[in-house]
Amino acid sequence: MFAFIREHEQVTARILYAGRSDPGNRRPNNEDAYLVRPELRFAVLADGMGGAAAGEIAGNIFVETILEVFLDSARFPAEKVHEFMQNAFHLANERILADARAHPQRQGMGCTAEVIAFHDQGYVVGHVGDSRTYLFRRGRLRQLTVDHSLVQQQVEQGLITPDQARKHPLRHVILRAVGTSRTLALDLLKGEVYPADIFLLCSDGLTDMIEDASIASVLSSDLTLQEKVDSLVDMAKSAGGFDNITVILNEVISV
Repeated sequence: MFAFIREHEQVTARILYAGRSDPGNRRPNNEDAYLVRPELRFAVLADGMGGAAAGEIAGNIFVETILEVFLDSARFPAEKVHEFMQNAFHLANERILADARAHPQRQGMGCTAEVIAFHDQGYVVGHVGDSRTYLFRRGRLRQLTVDHSLVQQQVEQGLITPDQARKHPLRHVILRAVGTSRTLALDLLKGEVYPADIFLLCSDGLTDMIEDASIASVLSSDLTLQEKVDSLVDMAKSAGGFDNITVILNEVISV
């Protein structure tokens, strides 16, 4: 439980967390990794890439690094969360690159990544790649992050439509990832939180299979938070489950 400040009003709230990761129907292993730590008020998701076991290693390095940095952040004030988020992503980037140098068979591994951290003034999201963070507020689902992908770039240039992007043969070409370059371009987003907000972090194994309208329908239902997670994962599997599927939900509860 914590008190956050919104419009000069102190609101006592807590964050409920729920998550699940599933290999899906086609992949022999799960290269997604995730962690929720309610006592530290953060959640993290990584979708590994690089083939064989390398993607799984990259994702685990990322998650472990985020945990290490945010264990330290718990002792510092809210205004430092933005700085800790930057430090965590850049340290993870360095560690994945170093691991690949030490193990040449892992060259080219990396991961897409989402991290959300809550503090007394709201939330901070760190984002690289085509995993996503959404906000469900007052019945409306809004994608907070922008995919760092070739097809998203083409959408922004007006070359293809969003509907065409969903089925495009190059939709998995990623322009940014953690651990693939010495320089890391990180998107940092921040905002206020309100009671009943639900934040969704997910890998593309969900969004490639399920339309936003279907996701919103589940989030607006009377299911428990874990049941909503399970429903989204099961829907993605029923729709084909071509990739690993990871879903994390964070709900703001006023008390």
